[in-house]
Amino acid sequence: MKLRIPKVFAVGAVAAALLATTGCGGILGGSDSKTADSGPIKIAAVIPLSGSSAPTGVYMKNGMQMAVDEINAKGGVLGRQLQFDPEDEACDPTQAAAAANKAVSNGAVISVGGYCSGATLPTLPIFNKANIPMIIPAANSQELVNQKLPNVFLINGTGVQQAAAAVKFMVKDGVKTVALVDDNTSYSKDIAAQTKKDLESDGGVKVALSTSVTAGESDYSSVVHDIMGANPDMLYWTGYYQEGGLIINQLKAAGYQGKIMVADGSVDASLIQIAGASNAEGVFATMTQTPDTIKGAETWIADYTKKFGSAPGPYSTQSYDAVRVAAEAITKAGSTDGTKVIAALQAIDGFQLFSGPLKFTPEHTLTNGGFQILVVKDGKFVLKDTLS
Repeated sequence: MKLRIPKVFAVGAVAAALLATTGCGGILGGSDSKTADSGPIKIAAVIPLSGSSAPTGVYMKNGMQMAVDEINAKGGVLGRQLQFDPEDEACDPTQAAAAANKAVSNGAVISVGGYCSGATLPTLPIFNKANIPMIIPAANSQELVNQKLPNVFLINGTGVQQAAAAVKFMVKDGVKTVALVDDNTSYSKDIAAQTKKDLESDGGVKVALSTSVTAGESDYSSVVHDIMGANPDMLYWTGYYQEGGLIINQLKAAGYQGKIMVADGSVDASLIQIAGASNAEGVFATMTQTPDTIKGAETWIADYTKKFGSAPGPYSTQSYDAVRVAAEAITKAGSTDGTKVIAALQAIDGFQLFSGPLKFTPEHTLTNGGFQILVVKDGKFVLKDTLS
C-alpha cells in the first residue's frame, strides 16, 4: 500500500495492455504446472521488496514464509510441499504486472500478495485470465472490489470500512472540522473520497479542506499552507508514510496545533522517524490488527522474532493468514484447480484468523473490516480505541 503511479495509468494503460498480452499467449507454462498432481504446490506473492515500502514487504514475506514452513513441517497440503515464490513489485504498476506474469509462467496456482493497491490492480486481470485465486492480505482500495472478479478475495478491511472507522472516531473525539489530504493513488484517493462522502452524509464534522499532493516530493509547503489556512481540528492523511512523515514534520514546523490522523498505509516506524519522534507523538491512525494489538499473539511474535531476528511489523499477521487460507482452500478443494479452489474459498465459514473467524461476503471481503484506532506513544504505534 511505492513508486506510485497515478490511478489512471495503473489501471488503464498497464492493465489493458497486459490483459491483451495474457489473452494472446503472453502467459507460458502455467497450465501444465497447475494440473500436475505431484511436485510442490507453488504459491506466488507479488509484494514490495525494493523501494520505500520494502520494510513492509519484508514483514509480509516473512509472515508468509513462516506459515509455509509450518505447513510443510506438518506434511504440506494434499501430501505435497508448498513452494513459496515471492516477486518484487516495488509498489510500481508496471513492475507488478511483470511480476504477476512471471508468477503465472512459473506455475503458481494461487497468489497471496498485494500491498500497494495501485500496483495490485493491474495484476488482477493477469491472475484472473489464468484462473488463479488471489488472497490479498493488505491492499484494500474499493477499486479492487469493484472489479467484481470471481478469483479475488480480501482479508484486510476495505477503504469503505476504513473511512467509516475514521468518521466514527472523529465524531467520538469531538472533531468539528477536518482537512482530508491524499496522494492521488488509488488507495489514498479511495479512502479520502469515501471519508468525505460519509462526513457530508453524517453532518457532524465539516470538511474544511479536501486536496491532493504528488507523491515522491520533498517539499510540501504548499499543502501545509493550505492546511494552516483552513485551520481544521484534525488533518486526516490517507497516503503512505514517506510523504506522511514529511507533511507532519513540515506542518509542525509551521506551528500547526490541531490533531493528526493517518490511514493504514502510514502505519510504520518509518513515519515516526521521518516526522521526528516529538512531532509524531500523539498522531492517530486508522489500522487493522498489528502483532502488538492482538491478544494472545505473544508466542507467535516470539517465534517470528526468533526465526527472523527482528520483531514482526504491519501486515505480517495478515500475510501469515493469507497462506493459511490458501492451504485451507486447496485442502477443501482436494485440488489446485483454480475453479475448485475459488469455490472452496467462497464456502469457508469459521476458519480462524488472527482477526477472527473467516467468512467472506458475496463481494469476497470481510464482513467486519476490523479497523481500530492506534496512537503514537513513546515512539511506537499502540492501541488507542477498538471502536467497539
